[in-house]
Amino acid sequence: MAKVRGKRIKAAQETAAGATSAALEVSGGSEWVGVGRSGIHQNGLFAKKDIPKGTKMIEYVGDKIIKAESERRGNEQDELGRPKGDGTVYVFTLNNRYDIDGAVEWNEARNANHSCAPNAATDILKGRIWLIAERKIKKGEEITYDYGFDLNYWRDHPCRCGSKKCVGYIVGEEYRAELKKKVKAWEKKEAKEAAKKKETAKKEETAKKEEVPQAE
Repeated sequence: MAKVRGKRIKAAQETAAGATSAALEVSGGSEWVGVGRSGIHQNGLFAKKDIPKGTKMIEYVGDKIIKAESERRGNEQDELGRPKGDGTVYVFTLNNRYDIDGAVEWNEARNANHSCAPNAATDILKGRIWLIAERKIKKGEEITYDYGFDLNYWRDHPCRCGSKKCVGYIVGEEYRAELKKKVKAWEKKEAKEAAKKKETAKKEETAKKEEVPQAE
């Protein structure tokens, strides 16, 4: 499973987000999926044909690294991605000793985008990481999974999945109830500060008018 700042990624449920027409041009990938332009974010993975539930669609590959190097690379990727609003951390937990850094050109599985209502999940089978269909996926549909980000820097990772379940930011399902509370509190604070600035500006404008000398 993937990890972001020590947190594991999990995925489940269904999605219609990012679905596209069967005429979409895709390239590379595997027997089941290919890379194409995504309505969610830059490139994405798309079904080349109808995919049965439980299918191992594509393997997540990359550099096999020890935990210390994994932490260093994960933090580095996160720092580079946050200013752009990208969920660009490609380090997946493999086992207790090693992780896989998928930030390599030959890992086309890295193009899979996040969705708050994904149609795929990741799983480790016999020491290999696979992206697996959580339900039947139609030809041309975008393949998505839950990135599972925790609540650190949540405002730096806006979600554009477009699903009815979208919470506006890329966080794991287990964090979404808490996220809604944080968003509500943040919006309340922003509204309060905006009102305060408006009132201050109004007072300053009134003060300026009072300073203007009256014509004799």
